[in-house]
Amino acid sequence: MTDYDVVVIGAGIVGSAIARELAGCELSVALLEARDDVGDGTSKANTAILHTGFDATPGTLESTLVRRGYHELSEYARHTGIPVEHTGAVLVAWDDEQLDALPALLEKAEANGYTRCEIVDSAAVYAMVPHLGEGVRGGLTVPDESIICTWTVNLALATDAVTRGARLLTGHRIDGVEVGPDGTTLRTSAGDVTARWVVNAAGLGADLIDAMLGHHRFTVTPRRGELIVYDKLARPLVDKIVLPVPTSRGKGVLVSPTIYGNVMLGPTSEDLEDRTATGTSESGLDFLLEKGRALMPGLLDEEVTATYAGLRAAIDHGDYLIEADPEQRYLLVGGIRSTGLTAGMAIGEYAVERLRAAGLSLVPRADLPAPPRMPNLGEASTRPYQDEELIASDPEYGAIVCFCERVTAGELRDACTSVIPPAGLDGLRRRTRVMNGRCQGFFCGGEVQEYVDLLTGARR
Repeated sequence: MTDYDVVVIGAGIVGSAIARELAGCELSVALLEARDDVGDGTSKANTAILHTGFDATPGTLESTLVRRGYHELSEYARHTGIPVEHTGAVLVAWDDEQLDALPALLEKAEANGYTRCEIVDSAAVYAMVPHLGEGVRGGLTVPDESIICTWTVNLALATDAVTRGARLLTGHRIDGVEVGPDGTTLRTSAGDVTARWVVNAAGLGADLIDAMLGHHRFTVTPRRGELIVYDKLARPLVDKIVLPVPTSRGKGVLVSPTIYGNVMLGPTSEDLEDRTATGTSESGLDFLLEKGRALMPGLLDEEVTATYAGLRAAIDHGDYLIEADPEQRYLLVGGIRSTGLTAGMAIGEYAVERLRAAGLSLVPRADLPAPPRMPNLGEASTRPYQDEELIASDPEYGAIVCFCERVTAGELRDACTSVIPPAGLDGLRRRTRVMNGRCQGFFCGGEVQEYVDLLTGARR
């Protein structure tokens, strides 16, 4: 059993951001994760858009933190090498209801402090995205929407937390909680962990842990979003994020380039009961293909590289739910929807502010290490196999193992020897892009497995 000043439950983007902030103070901090790797839950499967917050509900905590987080994450990405492409976006109106909704969306953006949106006619929309289907009525431009690598964001924040001194405890599923006069004992699948303060950033399981602490403030409903990823040859079809106009029928489906050079279509939105149902469905993919045929017919002629689904932690509450209980020395961070990618760093700061207000003594450290420099997974910048100077200094960066994604032996080695090495093939995918291309590991899987075997000490 190990004692910590603060234990943060959940090593997704939000939990990692909170742990990073806390590790910047004179505290012993643990980042607790039920799975075997960081970012292996909700954070790994989203639309990977860095949002300006133009369409958030004005006056909400979510609106404030998304707006702040956009600028903070943009700056953090510059220092750490997290790949970002400032593509811009356009909301496309396809009927009268959607066209009539544009002025209200423009007003909402301005109420949120974002003043660069502009309503444009159909000709302007087609000039920006000429491969859209027939029937565009108009649009709303959002010049500062961007695409980003969600995997690298999560890994950078968690790595930063660890290099600042936080301890990462993976494989620690919480089975029970006991609150005592001197702290809280978390009964986990890997043994007891005790803390003076507990932060619950458990995403899909946040309500269950909240209940273990005697609260019944909200219920998480897993909301499945399925997506289709098209081959890199489809990228010339769209170089901006094409967003749907939200109407009374829902938010709709988007088409977006990805940081890896692909094109993404989705997501669906389906409320479920099973918190582990991350598989795609025939009905979901049929729905996306029907929508895609109308949105961008040429896209359906392209090859599909992958399909995947993620679960969002939807709650019965209209805003982020971040509340402190000073008596229990407990902070809940719940209801963080897909905007948590953008808002994560701002949520981390806000959470620490709430902990300070609740009585946690926070003394900033003066000896913080520099932020980590992350490997580049984006197509917009030079990657190792293209860097002649890097290859000359280390030939492993010229030895391509995964030809679909141009991943080199040097990158696999670096991932396996990093501060937070992957726990398996999926983690290696998220750190390098290996096996994420056309063949999905059919040709390179054996060689890649050798690196995993070296990592885990397995004997071939």
